[in-house]
Amino acid sequence: MSHETATPALASTTPLTAPSNPYLRLLATPGARAFTAGNLLARLPMGMFSVSAVIMIAGAHGSYALAGAVTATGLAATAVVAPWTARLVDRYGQARIAVPATAVAVLGSLALVLCVHYDAPVWTLFAAYAATATTPNTGGMSRARWAHLHRGDRAALHTANSFEQAVDELCFMLGPVLAASLCGALFPEAGTLTGAVLLMTGVLLFAAQRATEPPAAVGTRAPSPLRTRGVPALLTVFLATGVVFGAMEVVSIAHAGGAILALQAGGSCAAGLLYGSLRPAARVGRRLLLCLTGMTALMSLPLVAAATSDSLLVLAGCLLLAGAATAPTMVTGMTLIQHLTPQAQLNEGMTLAVTALLGGIAAGSAVGGWTVEHAGTATGYAVPMCAAALALAVAAMGTRRA
Repeated sequence: MSHETATPALASTTPLTAPSNPYLRLLATPGARAFTAGNLLARLPMGMFSVSAVIMIAGAHGSYALAGAVTATGLAATAVVAPWTARLVDRYGQARIAVPATAVAVLGSLALVLCVHYDAPVWTLFAAYAATATTPNTGGMSRARWAHLHRGDRAALHTANSFEQAVDELCFMLGPVLAASLCGALFPEAGTLTGAVLLMTGVLLFAAQRATEPPAAVGTRAPSPLRTRGVPALLTVFLATGVVFGAMEVVSIAHAGGAILALQAGGSCAAGLLYGSLRPAARVGRRLLLCLTGMTALMSLPLVAAATSDSLLVLAGCLLLAGAATAPTMVTGMTLIQHLTPQAQLNEGMTLAVTALLGGIAAGSAVGGWTVEHAGTATGYAVPMCAAALALAVAAMGTRRA
């Protein structure tokens, strides 16, 4: 039996006595736990690499400006390379493309370690870190598997997207802490080396689960998802949402220190899991507008708290509430991407969304930093609120029919 004919049958082999909890029911899907475990290992380093690189480069060269420039170059390279990698994944299959692409990225990380350790010319740091841009979008590949296994089951896909968003939040909470701990307790290169091992191991384990892999769209020469109606507007929404994240991070660190950001991430993770357990509304576009409206309203709370009170407890509570709006927004946005993008281009569509989000984070960090420096931290909280309002306006105009 061929791979293409064997895979769809998996969706119908869910046990008749399925658990009542939607997440347990999701993970009861045959093969789901195996590919999820591999993907978790592969995704954890996503929150480790930039922190590890900054610590390693700044420690060796005494320059945070250089460290920031190197990581920014890697982000820019990822924005260019990632959609092409995703297109190859769609066309030739996850295992066939993800493993060699990850190997190239891991070699780039190892090259960066060697360049730093042996004091190579500065330009080699940029070149080595840029090579890590071939890292495949592991979160997108996992979402593509859920979409393949549960196609047509709107409730299951809603739960799956919520689960994946919670995993993203968890990895970006734990990754920086793990990286900083390893670099501080062992040696400066420990975070990058550990991340490289976890990434390669996780992708190998994930790719080995061939039974749940979506069939490759061999021979397909479809146009870019950018030409699909509604997708450009939705990517602009992701871009503006990224500005919310990037600005909120910089402003909160400047106002109260980095530890307080864990509350926002924790609120987002908890809200995402709760959101996934609820029955989704039929119209995804309308659901996105409701989520963005809630995010815009809740993003005003940190601004009010910073402007009217010196209490960190009040600000912490407001950040917790503001974070509760971000995960449902991201879950619904990803669901809409899946709804609009042809099945044969799903990885590319989701990677374009992640790329737009990363671009927004970079822009938000810059705008937030400039606002803090010129207008103060309290005013800086206006940036994420305005970005959320912009995302709402764009969604209202461009995705209202979805």
